[in-house]
Amino acid sequence: MKNIYLSLAFILISVQMNLYAQNIKNKGNYNYQVREEEGDLNNDGKPDRITVKMDTTDDTRPFRLQIFLSQPKGKKLTLAVSTTKIIEPQYPVEKKGEPNGYQIPSFFIENGILSMWSEIERGNITYDFKYRNGNFELIHVEKLTTNATDGAITENTIFTVTKTNLVSGLRTETDDLLGSKKILNKRKKTVLFRPLPKIQDFKFSDKKLF
Repeated sequence: MKNIYLSLAFILISVQMNLYAQNIKNKGNYNYQVREEEGDLNNDGKPDRITVKMDTTDDTRPFRLQIFLSQPKGKKLTLAVSTTKIIEPQYPVEKKGEPNGYQIPSFFIENGILSMWSEIERGNITYDFKYRNGNFELIHVEKLTTNATDGAITENTIFTVTKTNLVSGLRTETDDLLGSKKILNKRKKTVLFRPLPKIQDFKFSDKKLF
């Protein structure tokens, strides 16, 4: 009888531990910091902070971006934004254990603008977010791509710079050759993003919009 009680107790403890581990995994255990930057984002003259952490307990290695803003009267930084959607996991589910092939995005704070630089296929893209109306809104995107399909850059490689001003609604695309000061082609069009995308809603797959 004693052995039966011990076995039942062991089973209950095991079930509880598994449930606890599952709950931790669902909430995310972002225990490894890969990025940290400081600068004034809310224009109060005090340093704010952004951090990017990885969940090393999840097989896909997802990332979480958090933004901490300074408060009046010298209070501690307060969490303003927390999102797991803006950065692609290091090992996406659809890749079946293979890496996504890109570097972890870099972040910069300058003149009150939070910029995120990311690699994309055959180029890179930079997003600029500005703290407006209590939110970090996407105001500008600059994308650089090439027509080099095998990664080899030559004197005949065409570089295309696409600049999208989400506030004015103007998108400009410029083509030129490496080292050439002459523009091959320039195109302009009007685009409309209303309301402006907020950083907590922005997804890494939204790069296709630009």
